[in-house]
Formats: sequence, C-alpha cells, structure tokens
Amino acid sequence: MFNLKRKAFKNFDFVLLVTVLLLCIYGIIMIRSATLSFNNNRYVKVQSLSTVLGFIGILILVLMDYQIIGKLYIPIYVVCILLLIAVVIFGTGESQWGANSWLYIGGFGFQPAEICKVGIIIFLAKLIENNKDKINEPLTLLNILVLCGIPILLILMQPDLGTAVVFVFFIVVMLFTAGLNWRYFGYAFIAGIVSLPILWFQLEDYQKKRIFSFLNPESDLSGSGYQAMQAKIAIGSGKIFGRGLFEGVQTQYNYIPEKQTDFIFAVIGEELGLIGGLILIILYFILLYRLIKLAKNSKDVFGSMVLIGFAAMFLFHIWENIGMSIGLMPITGIPLPFMSYGGTFQLINLLCIGIALSISVHKEGLNF
Repeated sequence: MFNLKRKAFKNFDFVLLVTVLLLCIYGIIMIRSATLSFNNNRYVKVQSLSTVLGFIGILILVLMDYQIIGKLYIPIYVVCILLLIAVVIFGTGESQWGANSWLYIGGFGFQPAEICKVGIIIFLAKLIENNKDKINEPLTLLNILVLCGIPILLILMQPDLGTAVVFVFFIVVMLFTAGLNWRYFGYAFIAGIVSLPILWFQLEDYQKKRIFSFLNPESDLSGSGYQAMQAKIAIGSGKIFGRGLFEGVQTQYNYIPEKQTDFIFAVIGEELGLIGGLILIILYFILLYRLIKLAKNSKDVFGSMVLIGFAAMFLFHIWENIGMSIGLMPITGIPLPFMSYGGTFQLINLLCIGIALSISVHKEGLNF
C-alpha cells in the first residue's frame, strides 16, 4: 500500500523508539510487582496486550503520511466532542474518586478523555498552521480558545479537574510556541487570579480535601492524607538501591492505594530506590528531548505543533505524577506515561509515538 523511500529511514528516530520500548518493558515489570499480591495476572496481560497493539499502531502510522491525519482535523474534533458528551451523559466511574470518566461498550471500557488529548492536539496544531500569520489577532485567538475550551468544559463536567489541567497546559504551551503575544498570557494570568474564589466554590468536596491534604498531609493521615503519606514512606524506605524487586513492604502489603496506576512511582522508589527512579527520569528526559528535537527540525508548522503538544502532554503527566508521589504536587489521579496500568492510556501514548515517528520519517516523503 505504501512505498517508503529508503532515504527516509535516515531520519527515523531509532533512539526515540528504543527509549519508549525500554519504558514499556520497565512499566510492565513494575506493574507485575505492584499487582503481585493481588494473585491476578490480568493487569500484566492487559498492559502487555495494549503495548503490543500500540507497537502495531506505531508501524502503521510510520508507513502513513502524518499529513493525512492533519486533513481530518475537523472530523477528529467532532468525534472528540461527541465522545466527551457521551461521557457526561452515560459515563461511569468509581464513586470514591469523584469522576465518571469511563464509557463501556459491551464489556469493553475506555476513557474518552485519553483519546481526546491526542485529538485536540492534532486539531489545535492544524488551527495554528492555518492561522499562523493571524495568531495574535483577537478574533482568531478567540475562535481558537472557544473551540479548545469546549472539550475542557465537558471534562470538567465529569468532573475531572486533573485531566482538564493537562489540556490547559498543552494548549498554553502550543500557543506560546506558536508565537502568541506575551500580553495575552498576562491577561489570562490576571483573569485566573481574579476568578480563583469562584473556581474554589465550584470544586467538589473531594477536590478541596485533596488540596487541604497537599498543604497539610499530617492533618488527616487516615483519610485524605493517607495516599500521599504512604507513598512518601515507600519512597523514603527505598533509599538508594531499594528493598529489591517484589520485596517492597508498602507495596506487597497493599499499604499504597492505586499502586499500579497513580502511585506506580512509589513502587519504583521503594523497590528500586533512588537508582531506579533516576533511570526512569533519564529515560523520560531522552523521550522529551527527542520529541522537542523532532519538533525543531520539522519542516511544517503542523508537524512541529503536534510534537510540541505531545511533549507538553507527557511533561505534565511526568511532573504531576512524580510530584504527587513525593509530596510536591497535589493528588490528581494523573497516570505516569508508559508506566501506569491502563489499556487506553498505554495504547494512546504509543500512538502518539507513532505519529511522532511518522513526522520524523516523512521529511523525505512517501510514494503511493
């Protein structure tokens, strides 16, 4: 179907691909450790299957010209909005975590917001390309903000504040990189400060408790501060080299809640110590560096903006997840890319890498 020119492979980012592969293997091993006490291999099987499907998706996307995806930016946006509306109406979730962010079709469940992250990045990247010379015109900017604000409002209706903040972060980074005037960011900052009291009263009770717990975790160690405290105990007990793989006390005796998802970094810190954490951070640094380098070398605005969006999305996930595990950020339920358990999350992240590699390869073009 596709005839990829040989010289295109000179631009193929093997370092990025190998880095992601190592992260996926690392993640599956840690999920195995985190779920060992459950006596259930389902978590490892689902993560492994999602990883295999993701790498198949990478192969397909590398053979495709990424510009095809760009041409579909309007249908992609419409599908994202419809999915998010469906979540608001039909979404389900675990009541103790506050958000109903899952859709089930038959026996298959997925989180549309994860899909929509990529969809909105693609949509915004194309909008920026189409309006690259008018990005600082008020009407153009207003149009972009309204279109990007709709999915954020729908996510807040779930309510899922953490995911909404991810959207805000990569949208701001993409607009900044596109050359949006500083004064608009100043206006947004002032508006944000002024609206803080209003936003506070719009928060759900569980969200307020998380903020109070972040500011003073010792105030409720058996309640809202329990997760953060157990994570810090686990990481602290790991010291430099860790207690050993599958040997973590906090991990194997189930003191850490959601250890296979939100607090997978605490498992790494306890069992593999500072060394294990540093290895992970180095892999993430390589991942982000390669994405930014590809964005810098991209020959078109769309490809560059997509890569910047992916890098910003990954960066926020990494910073927030590791930060909440060590007490530097409030708990939001943001998973760790390629490490946290989650079929939808893993698959979508790998498809992002597939698009990134397609952008790297198709500098030289395709023959159809």
